[in-house]
Amino acid sequence: MNLLVTGGAGFIGGNFVRLALQSPDWKVGKLVNLDLLTYAGYRGSLADFDGDSRHVFVEGDIGDTSLVSKMLREHQVDAVLNFAAESHVDRSIDTPEPFITTNVLGTQRLLDAVRGYWKELEAGRKERLRFLHVSTDEVYGTLQTGDAAFTELTPYAPNSPYAASKAASDFLVRAAFHTHKMPALTTNCSNNYGPYQFPEKLIPLIIRNAIEGKQLPIYGKGENIRDWLFVEDHCRAIWTVLRGGRLGETYNIGGGAEKMNIDVVDTICALLDELRPDPTGPHARLKTYVTDRPGHDLRYAMDFSKLTRELGWQPSESFESGICRTVKWYLDNAPWCEAVEKRSYGRERLGLAEKAET
Repeated sequence: MNLLVTGGAGFIGGNFVRLALQSPDWKVGKLVNLDLLTYAGYRGSLADFDGDSRHVFVEGDIGDTSLVSKMLREHQVDAVLNFAAESHVDRSIDTPEPFITTNVLGTQRLLDAVRGYWKELEAGRKERLRFLHVSTDEVYGTLQTGDAAFTELTPYAPNSPYAASKAASDFLVRAAFHTHKMPALTTNCSNNYGPYQFPEKLIPLIIRNAIEGKQLPIYGKGENIRDWLFVEDHCRAIWTVLRGGRLGETYNIGGGAEKMNIDVVDTICALLDELRPDPTGPHARLKTYVTDRPGHDLRYAMDFSKLTRELGWQPSESFESGICRTVKWYLDNAPWCEAVEKRSYGRERLGLAEKAET
């Protein structure tokens, strides 16, 4: 398969690109990686593939219909995977418009380009083409303690500008399937973590701050609950849906690992106490509670039994194994972290000493 991956220099997209090029059983031919390289896209994350002729990197916007159309035809693409998105909730609260531009208008323009290409394909290749849209659990809103987990039939109830923009993009993909019969699929995932995640997110922020002896910011009382999904498990689930999912369907992807934020922070501190002890005392001494985010959803939880039942997918990493791998990766890759922070956003400029996105 020849793939077009949008947002392939970001966290989840970049991990997908890495797995796709390294997994012989995936049988990827050419992989065209389209990324606008905004603050969250870092070309250096994939520098080790610069000499791989299968990896074609293009700096550009999913909203550039002519560019996307050109790439689809030039590289004879068989599947499009849309990871491109503005995804930081705090940023969406401060400035919603970029989220509408990329997540809504950008997705529609991408769909337009793919639909035009798909209509021109000969019968065999037309039947094989797939468009997979990567979305989030945040479109479902929030759960209370004791509520059943989100299923694919849970009504949408987004509570942040980011979540609202992703909900809109999901509906556009749904409309493309039902109106134009485009061969589209959607996945909604829970909170990802793992290597190459940018330092504005909760887990890498806590790791980096703890190593440097800085405060560990925790929203409210740290009681917000998330279902944590190791990024490589997520990428394998996406590949599974791409290859075997029923067209027009949505598949939830979760890690089966609900944790309160405070427990995530305590787990990281305990691992760092073991792996890199601080002579001045336990890392947990750095915990600091900060003003809660406006409209902060209490709990997300994903029921991914449909994906397991239909396609046999299960997460391979527990939270305990995944977080250990993640902490060790950040300890071993300080130069990557420093390069990302210096290149695209300083912690002081983003206020990362005061807030942590979950």
